[in-house]
Amino acid sequence: MTFSDLPPVRGTLTPDRPLAELTWLRVGGPATWFFQPADAEDLADFLAKLDRQIPVFPMGVGSNLIVRDGGLKAVVIRLGRGFNAIEMGEGTVTAGAAALDAHVARKAAAAGLDLTFLRTIPGSIGGALKMNAGCYGSYVADHFVSAEAILRDGSRVTLGPGDITFDYRQTDIAEGAVVTSVTFRADPGDSAALDARMTDQIAKRDATQPTKERSAGSTFRNPAGFSSTGRADDTHDLKAWKVIDDAGMRGARRGGAQMSEKHSNFLLNTGGATAKDLESLGEEVRKKVFQTSGIELVWEIMRVGERAEK
Repeated sequence: MTFSDLPPVRGTLTPDRPLAELTWLRVGGPATWFFQPADAEDLADFLAKLDRQIPVFPMGVGSNLIVRDGGLKAVVIRLGRGFNAIEMGEGTVTAGAAALDAHVARKAAAAGLDLTFLRTIPGSIGGALKMNAGCYGSYVADHFVSAEAILRDGSRVTLGPGDITFDYRQTDIAEGAVVTSVTFRADPGDSAALDARMTDQIAKRDATQPTKERSAGSTFRNPAGFSSTGRADDTHDLKAWKVIDDAGMRGARRGGAQMSEKHSNFLLNTGGATAKDLESLGEEVRKKVFQTSGIELVWEIMRVGERAEK
């Protein structure tokens, strides 16, 4: 796949772009091609003309991602400034896919609209939709109105609730589709009260999670099938961290990878870890949990790309 094989673009198209620096875990090899479209028209035109045999991978801010050490043999698409606008409507918020979840929550609160559940979710809006992100008992699905997307063939579509199946930490958005914006339904609220709630959420998160360490957020989905509710009656028996603890894997290490001592469902790069270290430790945790409890943990972190050649 040479430059002459690819459609012309108005944005930036870079060969062999290292991806490690673009992920929160700071691991992984390069993308064959890395495309930053100028706008939605540039992206749609590129995908329409791109050979259908060439895979594409939409990448957000890399907050929930392990890129394997051999890199990603694909065109990696990352949306930038042209896709991060946030607009308020009558009981709605429309955010570009590149807008950060936390920024959307803060801007909505300032306008008296409640999307506070997004405040502590790492990453950007496109990924939040793809993963049906949620916490404190609220999920993207609960607020979803519509999304604008560009499919692998370059066609532009509007997706409504009937077009997406939402499950815990997953959706069935078509492979290769690039979400460009999402509209949420938001209840009205007092800006000061919403801000106070988010301040409290951040304090609780920082007290219980290794937010100053190099991680990708929660490593595995909760076997219970729902996120923490934040309520006093929340139970922990089927939380990922609890079954990891029961398997004796809190603080477990492999190379530069470690399961956090502070929150055992957080996989850390303590310095010098490879993608292989991180994924291998995760698989070791899954094996030990299955041996001790019969529960098969499911990865929440996405793992993509090729393993390094030996």
